[in-house]
Amino acid sequence: MKKIAISLIAGLLLTTAIPAMAEMTKEEKDQCLLASKNCANEVDSLQQRIRKLNKEIKKGTKVYSAEELKKLELKLKEADEILKNLEKPGK
Repeated sequence: MKKIAISLIAGLLLTTAIPAMAEMTKEEKDQCLLASKNCANEVDSLQQRIRKLNKEIKKGTKVYSAEELKKLELKLKEADEILKNLEKPGK
């Protein structure tokens, strides 16, 4: 169980460690969360990532397409599951 959790965390961290192509402004979509782009020097804790995902999802269709919102919601669900697995007592 611990090996699975560690593997998931490692995969999550690798997706956030890809170098940036361009700088983002606050009005732009968070491409780092959406597609692991523009992530220069961004390594978030799992809790920070969950907060960011919730914040971006709240922007809704004003900023994101329905497909992009689904991706963000899926990433949020995955992050929540990882956090729950890490909080469970070890076996």
